Amino acid sequence: MGIFNRIFKVGQAEAHAVVDKLEDPIKMTEQGIRDLKNDLDKSLQALAEVKAMAIRSKKDLNTNREMAKNYEQKAILLIGKAEKGELDAAEADRLATEALTRKEEAVAEASRAQTEVERFATNIATLDKNIKKLKSTITSYENELRTLKARARVSSATQKINKQLSGIDSTGAVSMLEKMKEKVAQQEAMSEAYGEIALDSRSIDDEIDDVLSENSVKASSSLEELKAKLKQQ
Repeated sequence: MGIFNRIFKVGQAEAHAVVDKLEDPIKMTEQGIRDLKNDLDKSLQALAEVKAMAIRSKKDLNTNREMAKNYEQKAILLIGKAEKGELDAAEADRLATEALTRKEEAVAEASRAQTEVERFATNIATLDKNIKKLKSTITSYENELRTLKARARVSSATQKINKQLSGIDSTGAVSMLEKMKEKVAQQEAMSEAYGEIALDSRSIDDEIDDVLSENSVKASSSLEELKAKLKQQ
């Protein structure tokens, strides 16, 4: 129980220190819970056995009380018969004495049974209290174990991510990006330069064709129309 009390105080430095020293705290905790459940099964079996003995003791108590009462009634009846002359006085005394002896034996058995009933009642109360506490402890540990497993998964994933991130060369990545920017800028400049060269290298025929192109003809027609309009005004 002591190791569990230390393991499951989540958030306390002592618990972290203990967990750090364990080879596999989750597996050890699971085994501990299984052990507790075995203890619970044994406790439940013991409780059932004690309750069975308590039931038998109660039956013995009631039986012996009834026997004591019956023997006393028989002794009274025997004495009554002797007083009425129905039975010899000496014989009545002998039989009444035997009946009272049986009565005392039954009273003694009833007293013993009463003591057992009280003792078993105390044992049952103690066992029942411990079983309830054990059940509550198991439930608490199972809840803590689920939390521990979740934290372990998160911690493992975080550790892997951090490990991967720690392996990245940030300086190298930045240098690579700068080289890519420089390469793209150079390609853009080259494209612009080739465009300018293409414009400068046009032949006379290209220029004539541009003038005589459909757009140029349309522009000339529009210009003539505008001149004629101005003369009319």
